Amino acid sequence: MRTTVSIVLLAVVILGFGLSLLDVPFAERKSQIGDYYIVNGRDQTGATNIVTSVVLDYRGFDTLGEITVLFVAALGLGAVMAAAGGRRERPSTTEPPSLVLRTGTNVLFPLLILFGVYIFVHGHLTPGGGFQGGAIIASAFLLVYLCCRERRINLARKTAADSLGGIVFVGLGLVGLAVGSRYFLSDFLPKGSLDTLFSAGMIPIIYIAIGIKVGAELAGVIDDLLEETE
Repeated sequence: MRTTVSIVLLAVVILGFGLSLLDVPFAERKSQIGDYYIVNGRDQTGATNIVTSVVLDYRGFDTLGEITVLFVAALGLGAVMAAAGGRRERPSTTEPPSLVLRTGTNVLFPLLILFGVYIFVHGHLTPGGGFQGGAIIASAFLLVYLCCRERRINLARKTAADSLGGIVFVGLGLVGLAVGSRYFLSDFLPKGSLDTLFSAGMIPIIYIAIGIKVGAELAGVIDDLLEETE
């Protein structure tokens, strides 16, 4: 039965990919969509970073899919770790961190958090965004784990941050769909002045939500993996 279901699901996936590729003009002249984004992106979205205007405005629904993939991956890893026996006590044979690692962690941790926040707050102005900023924040927690193996992330706060980021992202997307009457994440807020921090409508808010969610999920993944290695 399981083999039959797997074959059917694989056939559905292959059929879906095949049908989607039928409409792709591989042998024709290049699409005008990219040129449209470049010419009109700044004026229509208020974002200086054209990539941001694409992933959080024109193709915001695709970004929702990426967030969902990350959430499912983190959820699946947590389920596997729980099935394997859950959290374990720290082994008594763990070597203490060196002075260099402890000192470096004390100096770099707040700087990494600040840098990650800067990356996703300014994602509409400069290269970066929520995914990149969240990954930097997660790397700060990885540094703490390497320095102090007995320390672990607060699960309640991690879950709250993760849930808050997802609710804000989906909530604003649905409000934009209802108010803008066009598409998911339709920007209904004032765009402000171009090239300023308070611009691009709700795009900075979305990036903040994504940064918090990605940072919380990746930090949770790192925590689960470290528990398993111990």
